[in-house]
Amino acid sequence: MAIVASDLSSVRATPSPYLSWQAAVKSAIRDAGELCRELKLPPELASRSAADSFRVFAPRGFVAKMVPGDPADPLLLQVLPRADEAEQADGFVRDAVGDLDATRVPGLIHKYHGRVLLIATGVCAVHCRYCFRRHFPYEDAPKSLAAWRPAIETIARDKSVEEVILSGGDPLSLVDHLLERLFEELDRISHVKRVRIHTRLPIVIPERVTDEFVRCLTAMRIAPIVVVHANHARELAEDVSTALAKLRQAGIPILNQTVLLRGVNDQVDSLVDLSRALVNVGVMPYYLHQLDRVAGASHFEVPVARGLELVEQLRSKLPGYAVPRYVQEVAGESGKRILA
Repeated sequence: MAIVASDLSSVRATPSPYLSWQAAVKSAIRDAGELCRELKLPPELASRSAADSFRVFAPRGFVAKMVPGDPADPLLLQVLPRADEAEQADGFVRDAVGDLDATRVPGLIHKYHGRVLLIATGVCAVHCRYCFRRHFPYEDAPKSLAAWRPAIETIARDKSVEEVILSGGDPLSLVDHLLERLFEELDRISHVKRVRIHTRLPIVIPERVTDEFVRCLTAMRIAPIVVVHANHARELAEDVSTALAKLRQAGIPILNQTVLLRGVNDQVDSLVDLSRALVNVGVMPYYLHQLDRVAGASHFEVPVARGLELVEQLRSKLPGYAVPRYVQEVAGESGKRILA
């Protein structure tokens, strides 16, 4: 099937200037003032104290898809540190989804029957201001294959585990040869049937989808599934669709998770455009997440009642396969809570 791009004519997409994805990471904007200057915005728009608490990290290719001079740009709002982050809102806590209580050994989180989550790295290629792990103690997580050994051994002993989810941070922040070693370790565990990779890198640094990474995925016995994270149709420009096509052409299923965010995608047209852009590049809309109530992100919250309205409107405008399931993660529950 030919890949048909959505109408993303407003996106400033250009061929990658980078020789490697690592070069794209190194060139990322790490200063709130520089981010504002790049987009011709007043520096006081950014909060220095918020940036000190959770530092800025925005790849230049992602920033290039923002509209200069627009302080309400939906991509900008995802990475811009704002004074709102200092709000002390009731119910917003540091460990919003109960990761720490569900940690079995360092780096291994076990919440749901049949699957575990491995914190592959604390490094990410974009710092989303609503990140539910913005306060996670990554210093305690494994940082090498040797340090992962207790987690791997725990998975090997538990025959109920059929699926391993690689998360972080972002697992694709690891270089290919290290990922390959990790895949090989998991591949040796006969009761593990699937590995799911949760990543934002193909969206913000599409150069990360290298031929070597695709080869690593297709060389495994266990079935790979890639779950990407896009919140707005403008994130899916031609460079991203080209990267995702590599995975599709290798037969790897690709799903997308979106977080419902105030000012970013809390209008039905935004969500319709996103779902259409996703299915047009062969990515299935999977989840629409109610915001995890992490401290510092209360200004992004959309009421559940509004989310329910939006999903009902999506069903009237899209085929069923293009409507994501509206869910909420509640600490201690045995699975995602289905809202719609």
